[in-house]
This record gives sequence, structure tokens and C-alpha cells, in this order.
Amino acid sequence: MTRIVYVNGDYLPEDEARVSVFDRGFLMADGVYEVTTVLDGRLVDFEGHARRLDRSLTALGMDRPLDDAGLLAMHRTLVARNALDEGMVYMQVTRGNPGDRSFVMPDPGTVPPTLVAFTQAIPALAMAPAARTGTRVVTIPDRRWGRRDIKTVQLLYPSMGKMLARAAGCDDAWFVEDGHVTEGTSNNACIVTGNRIVTRPLSEDILHGITRAAVLRLAAELQMEVEERPFTVAEAQAADEAFATAATILVMPVVEIDGVAVGGGMPGPVAARLREIYLEAMRAAAV
Repeated sequence: MTRIVYVNGDYLPEDEARVSVFDRGFLMADGVYEVTTVLDGRLVDFEGHARRLDRSLTALGMDRPLDDAGLLAMHRTLVARNALDEGMVYMQVTRGNPGDRSFVMPDPGTVPPTLVAFTQAIPALAMAPAARTGTRVVTIPDRRWGRRDIKTVQLLYPSMGKMLARAAGCDDAWFVEDGHVTEGTSNNACIVTGNRIVTRPLSEDILHGITRAAVLRLAAELQMEVEERPFTVAEAQAADEAFATAATILVMPVVEIDGVAVGGGMPGPVAARLREIYLEAMRAAAV
């Protein structure tokens, strides 16, 4: 079946989709995006993603192309037309096509934003084998720009981090700045010590993860202590458990950091329980 994608109000076969070569997302990485998980054909935490989209657009002075109802309808239409049961919807908003290349940003009153979206099937999302075996990460210097809280399409360095991890025979990379872990290439990083989850506090240094927020809320409901503070690589290596959170991996155990086994090198009970209750809660609340 040919995948149907969304481009500026039209639903098209993917091979017919077109965006101008003058679009600032292409020329300047002048755009933001969101990824919403789909489980059982329904959208997970859609409202959280819509609110974060607003935050990113506001920070960059960009207009929103659709209201909440319009965005939800578009997501649901893509899910239905692609018969998506498990996977994600990727949505990207750019500052649009001003008709030429310039460092000066166009007037949003005359240049509308570009909105594109597509689905991606991830059949093993909920029952990912890696959740049972754990993942391995390497640490690399955090060389991204300072506003990591804005979910921009500037993903070159995170992509390089993924490739550095792969070259080292690992699954992902965690960024390190001033001796402390910031986050993963496409996820938030957490460690577990006893009954306490430690994760970096929200700031301009990290993305305000939607999955992170849900997991921390569920952890608090389990009477777990949540401590939001920076932690070092050595502290992470010595922790009882480590895990990462994101829309495309949910709650994913990390069992090795820079060649050092974490928690005996096997996924621990906290990450497993959080993944279980996250899936249960998100399936119940999906729209």
C-alpha cells in the first residue's frame, strides 16, 4: 500500500508530495517537529505534543498552521488512511517558502508556514525485544546549540551521535556537558538508585520530553521518589538501573554506559515496571 502523507492541507501518495526548494526548513533548518506515538490505532498523549508544539513555535516566533481540532483531525486521518496500528505520526512545521534564500526571516503575515506529516509503522514498538535485553550507550560531548528545549529540526549532531554509537557497537549516545549527562540523542536520560529516580531538571539544556513527564508522574503515583538534578557519567555507571524515555522507545532500559555494566548488565525491575504501567496508562488515555 502506498503511504499517504499530509502537505499543507492535502493528503497525497508519498511519491507525489512536494515542498519548495526555497522552504526555510530545507535551507535553514528553520522548523520544529513533533512525534506522536500510535498504539492500537490511537494517539498517545496528543494534547502534550500539541502544547509542546505551541511552546516551540512561540519560542521561534512562528505561526501555528492548524488549531488543536485541525491537528487532531489530520493525525487521525493519517492513521486511518495508512491503517496504522502501532508506530508514530511525524509532524513538521517550518517558516515556509519566502520565494528566495535569505538570512532575514520573512513576515509571517505574508509567508504562511509549511506543515507536513507522515506515519511510520513500528510493529515492535510496545513489545520491543530491546526492552527485555536492554541497550548500550556511549557518552559524547554535547556540542548542540543552547536552546535544546525547542524541538527544532536541527538534528545533525544527534544523528552524528547515533552513528558514533553504532561505530562503537552500541545502540545510542548520551550527551555530556560540564561533566554531567544532559540527555540522549533522541531521548531523556534517567538513573535509578534504590527507590529514587534521578533525571536532569527541565531547562533550556534539555528537551521537555512528553514521555518523560508521563513516566515521572506515574513513578510518583507508585510512591517512588523523583529527584530532578544533574548526574555524572560515573554516577550513572554506579546506579542500580538506567533508562531512557521517548515517544519511539517509551521506557527503554540502559544496561551499559561506556563499556561499564549498569545494575549487573541486565534490565532492572523499576524500568520494567514503569514501561508496563506507562503502556497501560497511555493505552487507556489514547485518543
